[in-house]
Amino acid sequence: MTSVAILGCAGYTGQETLDRVLAHPELEPVALGSNSLAGKPAWALDPRLGAADLPQFVPVAEAASAEADVFFLCVGHDEAAAFEPPADSVVVDLSGAHRLRDAAVAEAWYGAAPGAWSYGLPEVYRPEGRLVANPGCYATAALLALGPIADLADDVLVDAKSGVSGAGKALKATSHAGAVLENLTPYAVGAHRHAPEIAQQLGFAVCFVPHLLPVRRGLLATCYAVGASAADARERLVDAYGDSHVVRVLPDGVAPELARVQGTDAAEVAVFEDRATGTTIVMCALDNLGKGAAGQGIQNANLALGLDETAGLRLQGVLV
Repeated sequence: MTSVAILGCAGYTGQETLDRVLAHPELEPVALGSNSLAGKPAWALDPRLGAADLPQFVPVAEAASAEADVFFLCVGHDEAAAFEPPADSVVVDLSGAHRLRDAAVAEAWYGAAPGAWSYGLPEVYRPEGRLVANPGCYATAALLALGPIADLADDVLVDAKSGVSGAGKALKATSHAGAVLENLTPYAVGAHRHAPEIAQQLGFAVCFVPHLLPVRRGLLATCYAVGASAADARERLVDAYGDSHVVRVLPDGVAPELARVQGTDAAEVAVFEDRATGTTIVMCALDNLGKGAAGQGIQNANLALGLDETAGLRLQGVLV
């Protein structure tokens, strides 16, 4: 078995990563790092873990020094930037610390420039080596929609909406039920950290506006590819994802839905053409904690370890 350490296991992405590790035929958790739960048994995170044979929680610093084949960094970008990767281990960083290649851009957006790792969006930008930067959730959706057709568009606008779990588990006024329920809120307008990440991978800047949905999980990105042909875009996307077990290109006229991807590691992509203007519209739906975070993290680890790419992922079923 391949040993795994999860740093930041008590957060949403950490818990979702642990859930997939437990379902994985080749991975075994040996260190669960959480400063808030240190010294407590695994079921302190969730009673459903009571029957699992798991180590108790330890401080994140202790988990970081564990003897493990794979490390998942489910911590903030400051902690991830300070992490020293062991010489022979695979490390997947789910924070934004190692995504941006330009040091000045990284410093401007994250306050640190520890160096970029291989960008791991397997269907479009296949990771290389043992150090992988897991993409952001919004970036994943936008790049799945736009990556294969970037050279076809003259201009791109991205309107994206995500569930409240995308903001993390830390308490904040904007995540309270009174601020979220029966509401739809744009935020970080023109200033979201995933914008430079999208621009880096596409090779040009995009206009990107995120919104907070009153749902627990799920993300939908609607991308307007001005100047691209809808027929050409569909052909490119089918070529890119036709053999994928993770990304589905939907039939003509079928739109993506959050309900079909929530709780899974799959993504749905669809292409439409605006009748009035001829603008090509490409949409992508995914689970911000699945393909947008933990599921993609497992997928990247599988590739780095030479395992079945989809091992441990949630891809089957027709949930109601």
